Amino acid sequence: MKKIVLLLAGVMLSTHVFAAGNPDDPWEGFNRKMFTFNDTVDTYTLKPIAKGYRAVTPDPVERGVSRMFSNVGEVVNVFNDLLQGKFRQAGNDTGRFVINTTIGLVGFFDVADHFGLQKNDGEDFGQTLGVWGVDSGPYLVLPLIGPSTVRDGPARIVDRFINPINEIDHVPTRNQIYGAEVISTRADLLEAEKFVRGERYSFIRDAYLQRRKFLLTDGGVEDDFGDYKDF
Repeated sequence: MKKIVLLLAGVMLSTHVFAAGNPDDPWEGFNRKMFTFNDTVDTYTLKPIAKGYRAVTPDPVERGVSRMFSNVGEVVNVFNDLLQGKFRQAGNDTGRFVINTTIGLVGFFDVADHFGLQKNDGEDFGQTLGVWGVDSGPYLVLPLIGPSTVRDGPARIVDRFINPINEIDHVPTRNQIYGAEVISTRADLLEAEKFVRGERYSFIRDAYLQRRKFLLTDGGVEDDFGDYKDF
């Protein structure tokens, strides 16, 4: 999910976890084991908590909380907009952050949209590296995080460092906010599960890789999976 966890390179080099098949997924054996681990953790912890959160939280409040975390993410968007030379988009995203943080009550309301500042699909450092010519590398399932690639996994560290939540000095408070973000994100993804068809591992892998290509090319390839970036 949102917590940063890195794999040791030595684990990935174990030849017995390599499997032939999808050229984007040469480590399928290992990835499937990690997928099963993540799915088990999710089934018995995050998913029940997310369902409980959705059951007791009024829809307007739930959407407002989700928008608040999305508003915080605009800082990461602006940072990567600038690194990619998307200066007009950086201006749009900066305006959204300023307006929604002030008039929109820390992003609880998306006031900026009414000013013509529409929300973009989002930018992250993995996309920035892609724009700079860094290949995505093989598909990789990270523990407790889920779908990623060799390029995108470590890039998450940069995005997390830029995230304003990381600037909160009081560690318990910071961890509680990160925990709330994870629960809010998981609750948002409950609806995405109804789109999963066929073999779950393959579907989620293909959806993730297609979505990443869509984001990297700014819509230059077809994306059948809409706003559901992670599963």
